[in-house]
Amino acid sequence: MDTLATQDIVDGDFSEEDLLQSNAWGRLFPLGASFVAMDLTADSYSFGRGEDCDIPFSNSASRKHQCFQAYSKIHFKLHRQKTNTGIHVFLEDTSSNGTFINGEKVGKNKKQVLNNNDEIALAMKKNKAYVFMDLHTKEDSTLPSALTEKYTLTRVLGKGACGEVRLAFAKGSCEKFACKIISKKKFSVGGKSQLNLASQVMGEVKILKSLKHPCIIKIEDVIDTPDTLYILLELVEGGELFDKVVSIDKYDEKTGKLLFYQMASAIKYLHDEGITHRDLKPENILLASDDLETLIKVTDFGLSKFVDAGSMMKTFCGTPTYLAPEILKSAGTGAYTKAIDCWSLGVILFIMLSGYPPFSDERTDMELPKQIVGGHFSFPKQYWKDVSDTAIDLIKKMMVIDPKKRITFAEILNHPWLKDEEMKAKANALMFPNSDGMVPPKTPTGKRKAAGESDEPATKRNLSDTTPPETP
Repeated sequence: MDTLATQDIVDGDFSEEDLLQSNAWGRLFPLGASFVAMDLTADSYSFGRGEDCDIPFSNSASRKHQCFQAYSKIHFKLHRQKTNTGIHVFLEDTSSNGTFINGEKVGKNKKQVLNNNDEIALAMKKNKAYVFMDLHTKEDSTLPSALTEKYTLTRVLGKGACGEVRLAFAKGSCEKFACKIISKKKFSVGGKSQLNLASQVMGEVKILKSLKHPCIIKIEDVIDTPDTLYILLELVEGGELFDKVVSIDKYDEKTGKLLFYQMASAIKYLHDEGITHRDLKPENILLASDDLETLIKVTDFGLSKFVDAGSMMKTFCGTPTYLAPEILKSAGTGAYTKAIDCWSLGVILFIMLSGYPPFSDERTDMELPKQIVGGHFSFPKQYWKDVSDTAIDLIKKMMVIDPKKRITFAEILNHPWLKDEEMKAKANALMFPNSDGMVPPKTPTGKRKAAGESDEPATKRNLSDTTPPETP
């Protein structure tokens, strides 16, 4: 059996010149820490736990991985074959526990065509191993050289109102990032042409880039072109809070408190820096891992300041579940205070602890906007019997119709519900794992008001099969 030449294993340090010299037809980028990047030059490869495989999972990181014993001796094979429709790459699943392409199981002894940017997972679909790049697929010619010289963009992670997010690998290290691609044609401030906004956009991004908080998504790099903004963000792979609530129905109060404390700390930090998120919703709270008790990251803040207010309201049209009453009252055209973030986070906490939203278009007695503007929500015993009165009290104080009477984030963090030293110790261990648990001093960025980016309708999926009870 032919073995893979050692120079084809890429530790991340590669260049286009190396690629041309290697005659590679494909590349595997590592998605998991126990896998390494590699160029594909032969027509066939075997991968698995067995030492006889072309690519044996035998390094120390692989052996320590929780899925190692679930890998088959030959887990899967790659074949590059010439057919009457051209040259294709096939993945053959030879495992007992499964090989997955983009989350779909191939099936033992079955083959499936492997396409550019396909994702390969082993034993379970969450155990992502590689993303495949077909090097004969022409790179998107619309991408600027300033981007492609530093990063390789692969599969699309998501799409929204302002553009799309793609998985990116840094050339020279294979470090993973999320690349947010935003068209400046969407930008508009006070009716000004987007052509006049370059300095304002970059000034805003500079402020966001300087933010440093463990629960705020870090901006790693920004590449600005006349038509498009490319923002390289820290990649968080535990999914959205939204999907987690859907999958588990609701959080127990102890776990919900741990996650909420991190959110409140992050938003207070933004407010202290003069930044209002303005688009808080469970889709914009990311989880660092699949564990219930995990670090959270707040994302999608700061750039929708440049999105026309009318466009923003169209995005929310029909499903303004998380919008504060004052935004609905002025149809998105008014001036708002940072109190709007308090309302939205109150809605999120309500959902986390109950499994359903406080306002619903399922109600027959009152339209959704009227429910929100009037603050018509309640805490029925059948859904809230296991939740403490102090938690409910905090939600009530956050969801006060009058923004001037709403609790502030400093007051939220001092609320009796969050006076829980055990929880705070656990949160600090998640936020500052390599320190004594103390929050490091802020980096001054100047007071500046910004708004959050609205990427898609606030309720893109059904949150729960449970319809909240109607309130008389």
